[in-house]
Amino acid sequence: MFLLLLSCKKEQKVIDNDNVSKVEALSDNDISDAYLYLLGRAFVLRQQRLDFEKEGFQWNKIQYRAPGGVNWANPNLDVVYMEAWIAVDENHYVILEIPKIEGRYYTWHMLNGWGETILNINERTFPQKPYGKYALCLKGSNQKIPGDALRVDLPVKISRVLARLELGKNVQEAVILEKQFKVFESGKPQIRPFYKLAHFTNDKLPGAELFDNASGILNSEPDINKGMENVRAKVKEVEKLVKSGREARTRVDQIIKQKSLKELAELIKTPGEKQNGWSHPVGIGNYGSNFKTRTVVNLGGIWANNLQEAIYFIRTGNDGSAVYTQTFAKNELPQSKVKYFWSVICVDGKEFKVIPNPLKRYLLNNQSPLKFNNDGSLTIIYSPKKPQNLPESNWIPTPEGKKYNLTFRYYGPSQDIIDGSYSPPDLLKQQTSKNN
Repeated sequence: MFLLLLSCKKEQKVIDNDNVSKVEALSDNDISDAYLYLLGRAFVLRQQRLDFEKEGFQWNKIQYRAPGGVNWANPNLDVVYMEAWIAVDENHYVILEIPKIEGRYYTWHMLNGWGETILNINERTFPQKPYGKYALCLKGSNQKIPGDALRVDLPVKISRVLARLELGKNVQEAVILEKQFKVFESGKPQIRPFYKLAHFTNDKLPGAELFDNASGILNSEPDINKGMENVRAKVKEVEKLVKSGREARTRVDQIIKQKSLKELAELIKTPGEKQNGWSHPVGIGNYGSNFKTRTVVNLGGIWANNLQEAIYFIRTGNDGSAVYTQTFAKNELPQSKVKYFWSVICVDGKEFKVIPNPLKRYLLNNQSPLKFNNDGSLTIIYSPKKPQNLPESNWIPTPEGKKYNLTFRYYGPSQDIIDGSYSPPDLLKQQTSKNN
């Protein structure tokens, strides 16, 4: 018995030493990068599960949203949304019908399971066929499609749709057009059950447990971006590390809390180049090897489109109790910077959702009845109460005593926005709001 105990203790010591060697094999940066990469996919999986289990989604069926009826991070309240999860395979395609639309912005926007834009159909991307019938097919498949349909190849079997149609001046007309977007299956594609990740909240993001089945998460959807091989290999190594013993798991958990989540918080505060107090995320929608920006966007504004469609400016951490003004010169009014429309929206700093206010006014845009200054300039006001001597029509209410974020959108941006030489004017913080 004594000899057996000695033998067991010796074996345990060998195992522990092996665990230590595995812990030291990966650097803190390796582990943190692996986490931030995998978390981007986790945000999409979370939304997919909510879509099917709570929102009533069905494969290859459009969800027609009512104007202003979308409850997610950074909603675009200038448009009416159509949403869907589309599935195709080697033997089955999906027919898409888009009505003729004139005088208002629209796009049929599709993304893959990592939040990467894979397709936009509109008059800019398909000038040869801006509306009508399209056959959405898996790339490389060989199917006979209807003669009046344009074949469009998709690089993945599963994709998410967030189609947008500008509300414009006539909202009812937009709603009628919305219902004319239609999809039809050519048959029943083989759909693998989606990976059901345990639910988590933005207040409590997953720790080391995210790696418990990291291989399953990776295998649930290919990452079509180039240059991801190295970080994906790190993810698999961290998975082995987490499973190798308590010491290793504890270290990974500590790195996530002390390094990864802090880096994520900093990226949220400044998600891109900063100018005039506004951050401008670069490469949004099509991220290339910049997986960290992709993860931040999947958290704060999931299903973002690429910069060819819209450009976003973000200002974070604003004081909800303060009075801010933002003035656009006469020769640089927001509408002069877009082909389609512009808007600015106020959201909270945690869930990135619109903040309730008595006016039920969550944004200002080119359709708002704005009042211009005597010199032709435009002043927008952000404050908890309307300041005296400033028009209510130009005011966005803010949450008193809390921080909030602003998102400025330019759809069909001018060249100086595209090339980075222009950004919205900064906010001017007034000294007091006591006399509001």
